Amino acid sequence: MIRKKLLFLALLCSMGACFAQDKEKDLKEYHLNLPADSSALDAKSKEKLTKAFYNIYPDFARANSYHTKKHLSVAFSDSPAITAEDGKLEISAAVIKDLSEKKLEKAIEAALSKNWVSADTIRKKGFQLVFINKNQHIDPAVQQSLIDTYFEIFPVLIKTFNKKTTKSVVFVTDTAYGGVAEASGNRILFSTKYFKAHPTDIDVVTHETMHLVQGYGYSAGPVWLTEGIADYVRYKYGVDNVGSKWYLPAFNSKQHYTNSYRVTARFFVWLEKNVKPGLIADLDVLLRAHQYTDQSWVTLTGKNLDALWEAYSQNPAVELTYSDKAKGKKG
Repeated sequence: MIRKKLLFLALLCSMGACFAQDKEKDLKEYHLNLPADSSALDAKSKEKLTKAFYNIYPDFARANSYHTKKHLSVAFSDSPAITAEDGKLEISAAVIKDLSEKKLEKAIEAALSKNWVSADTIRKKGFQLVFINKNQHIDPAVQQSLIDTYFEIFPVLIKTFNKKTTKSVVFVTDTAYGGVAEASGNRILFSTKYFKAHPTDIDVVTHETMHLVQGYGYSAGPVWLTEGIADYVRYKYGVDNVGSKWYLPAFNSKQHYTNSYRVTARFFVWLEKNVKPGLIADLDVLLRAHQYTDQSWVTLTGKNLDALWEAYSQNPAVELTYSDKAKGKKG
């Protein structure tokens, strides 16, 4: 691993590539707010600062976390030191004037890098992971487990489901995020609070990286289907579901396929074993191509979704086998 001060520019370049599709779409949402009295800056200095802002801050904000402010407010100081954080930049007008464009960008990058405890780039066999850690108290063993799981499972998911998936991903440990984890673009946010309480739940990586592989975009299909597939993939390809104490729930009459996640995943296991092997992979292809409809179930299985659920509810028994790293057993 190479530490953040040496790699910050490379990280932003990498993340810029990761977020290229989003960048054109939402760059207009980012704004540089200069003080009401900006007379200390001449026109050339304003242009230089504005260019540096758009070259650096949007990629930092996307990587930093989903709640990072998109407006950067500038305050002029007399100090030659530059401080920068979420939504704030303190800088001397003289520094802006004296530095070249490239040196100004590097100076702002260095100031922003101090918001991260560490930022590492790891590469293995054609895959890259940028790991941004914002929590100085994270257990190093947990961080390493997340990294190891990425390199173990992500190549398998790409080969199995979508060979066009990017091989460059950003992980961020987010101290403010209140959920478990979420995937967006090529970045995955992980809640440090969750992993402090559940340090062995490493197959969150399997679920979330499957979302990157899915890459369905908007309006491709219902959310319950997307999440059900991701949890089905966690069940089938996860590296240590036993160690994570993660299991599919027993069937009961109050459930419905739209319950999503594990309930839907168990239904999918049953469908794969009793109706049509390869069904979930077929649905994944249709969703990615935006060709999925309710009729897809009939086309693929000969029955509509409600009829399939009814058959499942009448005889829901299915043999389940879970991955167990301690015993060297795959799911």
